[in-house]
Amino acid sequence: MPEVVFSVDQSRSMTEQSPPGHNRWHPDIPPVATVRPGSEFRIECREWTDGQIGNNDSANDVRDVDLSRAHMLSGPIAVEGAQPGDLLVVDILDLGPVPQQIGDAPGQGWGYTGIFAKHNGGGFLTDHFPDAYKAIWDFHGQVATSRHLPGVRFTGITHPGLFGTAPSPELLAKWNAREQALIDTDPERVPPLALPPLEEGTLAGTLQGEALAKVAREGARTVPPRENGGNHDIKNFSRGSRVLYPVHVPGALLSGGDLHFSQGDGEITFCGAIEMGGFIDLHVDLIKDGMSKYGVSTNPIFMPGNVEPRYSEFLSFIGISVDHSEDRNLYLDATVAYRNACLNAIEYLKTFGYTGEQAYLLLGAAPIEGRVSGVVDIPNACCSLYLPTAIFDFDIRPTAEGPRRADRGQCAVSS
Repeated sequence: MPEVVFSVDQSRSMTEQSPPGHNRWHPDIPPVATVRPGSEFRIECREWTDGQIGNNDSANDVRDVDLSRAHMLSGPIAVEGAQPGDLLVVDILDLGPVPQQIGDAPGQGWGYTGIFAKHNGGGFLTDHFPDAYKAIWDFHGQVATSRHLPGVRFTGITHPGLFGTAPSPELLAKWNAREQALIDTDPERVPPLALPPLEEGTLAGTLQGEALAKVAREGARTVPPRENGGNHDIKNFSRGSRVLYPVHVPGALLSGGDLHFSQGDGEITFCGAIEMGGFIDLHVDLIKDGMSKYGVSTNPIFMPGNVEPRYSEFLSFIGISVDHSEDRNLYLDATVAYRNACLNAIEYLKTFGYTGEQAYLLLGAAPIEGRVSGVVDIPNACCSLYLPTAIFDFDIRPTAEGPRRADRGQCAVSS
């Protein structure tokens, strides 16, 4: 097993780990370990909310989750010799749930998918599903099943939702300024357009006093992806992947977490993956001056691994950039088109007995494929959603006899 450079006791909060991790992006957060280029090492991770979600049949914990504490990241890890302008080469060697443990923390044999309430996080379809819901998934090797979504069984593409390097002070200031400008266009929007720095709930490793207060005032929230990487939520960042991160500060200061057992393209429920704690094994190297050599200035690039389930048959749903509730066209809006593809898939699954919430949770967690199919045929963009038929233990293909409707139960709901 590679050397563990960041260890986690899953029975304790991230604030109680020694050393603790962090939940803001800031260049002043000190590294917890230093590794050399060419080395292999393991990072252990807490689930992204720091264990606020339980293995139960109520979604009240999802409804009431304290998002000021998210995401809980392991690190930062400094890389010897890394300098601004380099590319940090990160190979994902292995990852998974907490090894050989069954317990109360997500990742100890189970994980969850949540639909977040519109007033507390929201999601891609929050105007259609404004309340909180949850599905618990049990892990059987590489396979996940759920008591809240009967009739479904699939192999997950396990991956980290969030990894990245620390921003420079200048880049951090740029993030905060442009995101605040976006917020200012509609400051009362629910959910908000962006999340500005928030002092409440800030964790910055071992920093205390004024150093901690500075990070709390300036630190960027970890919700979106940015130029440093961050919360990409790309399901194909799995075993065998190579990611090349821009380096903005000496040492690169690599951090990550938000491990997922599985996820559909888009992570459409906001907490749409199967969330868990666990471990990830990495190999790192450097390409000196790689940012200018390869023209990588605004985002990482990556090479997907070759480990994923092989589904050969899909039922595909199409969406176009039309607001059907108002019969209004939007010009080449791929977001609206993919939203419609998701809604069309949900309506189809409801004919087999699933509730809309169950279908929504399923599309967030299962390895669906989302594709931008056309963005040139004015005025309608076209997106498509590919749903593997083999994940169901009944036939979902359309036939002349009609859908095989059955009582499929219900997911966990909030009171």
